[in-house]
Amino acid sequence: MSRRLPIIHGITESDAGPYRLEHMDIEFGNGERRRYERLHGRGHGAVVVVPMLDADTVLLVREYAAGVHRYELGLVKGRIDAGETPVEAANRELKEEAGYGAQRIDVLRALTLAPTYMSHQTHLVLARDLYPERLPGDEPEELEVVPWRFDRLHELILREDFSEGRSIAALFIVRDWLAHHAAG
Repeated sequence: MSRRLPIIHGITESDAGPYRLEHMDIEFGNGERRRYERLHGRGHGAVVVVPMLDADTVLLVREYAAGVHRYELGLVKGRIDAGETPVEAANRELKEEAGYGAQRIDVLRALTLAPTYMSHQTHLVLARDLYPERLPGDEPEELEVVPWRFDRLHELILREDFSEGRSIAALFIVRDWLAHHAAG
């Protein structure tokens, strides 16, 4: 079923820290009007990087997660700086967080966090042919790098300290992408 987008009759904005909060007056095709709120990031998006140490091993990082006040395993991720492409941002974040650069970088797709109320997009990036290189990052402490074999993905997704949705989705997408492209 194809529908026309609702009509936006007006938007008012307010500051919400790293986001801009928009209050939207929306009218749907059936005449129903509602007020929606959405968050717009002030930056240029983000990247989540799946760094493949070899054909079977991904590199995870363990870092402090203030939202849940614990250390979490996850993928390398970070903001795209002004003037950077997702490929450049991914390679920079990989060097800062994991101490590796990548010879081959593929942007596979964009992921959203909560598209019903947030405009933020994260680019899913596959990094291969890694080489050691470290750049200073903005983390308050050095991150622990944890190699994880793809054939143990079923164990990883059940760990309490691996809960971030982008990282979980990214690993399954990359696993299937690699299987498809290795066969084709």
